[in-house]
Amino acid sequence: MQKAIRELLKLNIKTSDDLMMAKRKIAKKYGIGIIRNSDILKELNNAGTEHAPLLRNILRKRAVRTMSGIAPVAVLTMPYPCPGKCAYCPTEKNVPQSYLSNEPAVMRAIRCGYDPYLQTQMRLSALEANGHKPEKIELIVIGGTWSVLPDNYKYWFIAQCFKAANDFRSVILRAQLEESQVNQYKIPNMVNTKSAPTNQRSFAALRMTTLIKELTGEQKRNEKAKYKIIGLTLETRPDYINKEELLQMRELGCTRVELGVQAIDDKILKLNKRGHGVDEIARATELLKNYGFKVTYHIMPGLPGATPAKDLKMFKRLFSDERFQPDQIKFYPTVVTRGSLLYKWWKAGKYKPYSDKILRKLIIDCKKYVPEYVRIIRLIRDIPRESIVAGNIITNLRQVIKDAGAECKCIRCREAREHKFKVKSLKLKVIKYKASGGQEYFISFESKNGKILYGFCRLRTQNMPAPLRGARPGEHKTWNKLNFFNNTALIRELHVYGELVPVG
Repeated sequence: MQKAIRELLKLNIKTSDDLMMAKRKIAKKYGIGIIRNSDILKELNNAGTEHAPLLRNILRKRAVRTMSGIAPVAVLTMPYPCPGKCAYCPTEKNVPQSYLSNEPAVMRAIRCGYDPYLQTQMRLSALEANGHKPEKIELIVIGGTWSVLPDNYKYWFIAQCFKAANDFRSVILRAQLEESQVNQYKIPNMVNTKSAPTNQRSFAALRMTTLIKELTGEQKRNEKAKYKIIGLTLETRPDYINKEELLQMRELGCTRVELGVQAIDDKILKLNKRGHGVDEIARATELLKNYGFKVTYHIMPGLPGATPAKDLKMFKRLFSDERFQPDQIKFYPTVVTRGSLLYKWWKAGKYKPYSDKILRKLIIDCKKYVPEYVRIIRLIRDIPRESIVAGNIITNLRQVIKDAGAECKCIRCREAREHKFKVKSLKLKVIKYKASGGQEYFISFESKNGKILYGFCRLRTQNMPAPLRGARPGEHKTWNKLNFFNNTALIRELHVYGELVPVG
């Protein structure tokens, strides 16, 4: 096999078609099966990083994963009761609320026993097996409302993720990484999932002082590790953002918070049993920005009580009303799944989701109002088609909208990716806008026509004492630990685009 691969590497391969033809030729000559990409990548790695860079790019699976300059690694928390009673949420047993057991990320977590250490190492291994260099990691913790989890569990979970990155070695665990066979892998320093705490009582037995010490130690160790966690994202509800939560998130190392906003209309929120209103959304947004967090909104067009016109009006308001102004957005078009209250409404004829045509037009219209300083992370949620009873089933909605000729000036659509540049060809641009009681500056380097974004900085200034702006009556007296954020200029985000460059 090795001899066959080495012969393949000598061929003039410029495209994926060339690669497939070469594989067939070699397979026929040596009487073997089609050589797997991971086998070729392994031989390339042995040959050195500079060998056959074009072939390496062809072999790399889903190159877009690291074209934003970071390697996203998503891990799921254990199933745990959510305080929300949202009408659209599925309620499948033994998985985090609002998730389904056949979603790809959930399936991986289940196979790993929801163990954070194993999940992190498996994702890093998968990225490397597909030709990526995941040395700058954005750790994305999903699984429902983070804020309601036991504190002991939170600190243990994040510490284990940092430990996994610190312990990870640049090796492909198998020639072909098949995550469905995850239990066959033996990872160095792997946590024994059978002995890992799995409920609130067992986590209560873990001393917080010990957990904080372990977390701090792993964070410090990660500063010099090859695989660095340079960003940590947590998701929660707007009504759970308060001073204690901010302090804890900071201690855990959180840099970005995803808020389940869904809609900015009190009537729609009430009808869908969200349990909070628009005021809580605005307050949470301001508090997060005041203390340097990046803010992502989850938006759900097509909820009960909404219409395309209402959805478009709400979307415009996100950027015309300075109380909101999210940095990033995830579109999650409303779909009907079994086990939700919405399913009962749909079955009784009380709810009808948008047609594909209406949804496409709505998103195209919404994209027209996205400012240059906002990034649309997603246009759909990764729910398997077989789980959707009614609603959008187009998995490549972003591509469909692009093919329709819709232009978008959001950050993701303008990222440099593989574009090369010379410094003298760049243009410095500053966009100034008011948001959540402060002044925001989006400072970017772009191509002269503004269509390619190479890097940016989010700078926020706030003149009033921050705790007084976002605090409830009397609450500001207890915010001493956060007072260093008062009357400051904060860099909330700094990002350079292009293919991820390994550290060092």
